[in-house]
Amino acid sequence: MSGLSAWLQAARPLAAANVAVPLVLGQALAFAATGEFSWSLFGTVQLLGVAQQLFMVFANDVADVDADELHPRPSLVSGGSRVLQEGKLTLAALKRAAWIMLALALTLASGLAVVHALWWLPVLVLVGAALLWAYSFPPARMSYRGHGELLQGLGVGVVLPVIGFYAQAGSFEALPWLGLVPCFLLGWSGNVLTSLPDYLADKRASKRSYPVRRDQFNARRHALELSALAVAFGWLVVPGLAWWALAIVVALPAVPLFFAMRLMGTADAGNDKECLRFVLLGAAVGNVAMISWMIAAVVQRWLG
Repeated sequence: MSGLSAWLQAARPLAAANVAVPLVLGQALAFAATGEFSWSLFGTVQLLGVAQQLFMVFANDVADVDADELHPRPSLVSGGSRVLQEGKLTLAALKRAAWIMLALALTLASGLAVVHALWWLPVLVLVGAALLWAYSFPPARMSYRGHGELLQGLGVGVVLPVIGFYAQAGSFEALPWLGLVPCFLLGWSGNVLTSLPDYLADKRASKRSYPVRRDQFNARRHALELSALAVAFGWLVVPGLAWWALAIVVALPAVPLFFAMRLMGTADAGNDKECLRFVLLGAAVGNVAMISWMIAAVVQRWLG
């Protein structure tokens, strides 16, 4: 049982939303565009997403083992999963598990490619893996050199919704490409938010995360500004919404945004509780925005 609990800790279930929600969004947009939806494809794509998410968290724990060791106060969203630092799993076991998860994701994508002629799906999975590699590992290692938020914006905000859309639609023809811009901004903002609690450890490890480069307050401000901009341009994700529907889509994520703004001046990494609250509220802005877009897309199709 202890081994199972260690792997559950390494899986970081809270991070699953970072992959699951953009995949569902892409599939909802495909339904809105085509009027067709397959629950079997939906289940397989979300399972593929679980494998991708596990690959990411396992690989990141391996890449950040030294920096996470320097973290003075790890928390729910910072300092890695801690399974290596607490001696619950070995580095070799975590590396092996990361490769297994990537292989599983590619196997599922290849199976869908063969059965449903989705030949771009394995390519998209490999693109996502390449972005993760460039983010965490040499020679690029952009999470340490700086501008890793660009890669997360592309991976989470672009590649994942495209995978979901393509899997359901079978092509890229009706994909709302401009709608990926707000998704990209949310992915970028999400990276800045999750790096905030790691500020002290990142400085010690010479890791040039956004808060280290721009300071903590500016990082918080920019993360909320990017999220607000993404929410304001949500009409690009679901074009043609009535004014009242657009107002709802904007108003819902504005609620956690408002409460996050109230913490903007005090949520430094040394203030653990407020920093964690700020990060969770900031993440809620992105998730609520994407869920609002999903619902709007589906309802628009039903009413259309």
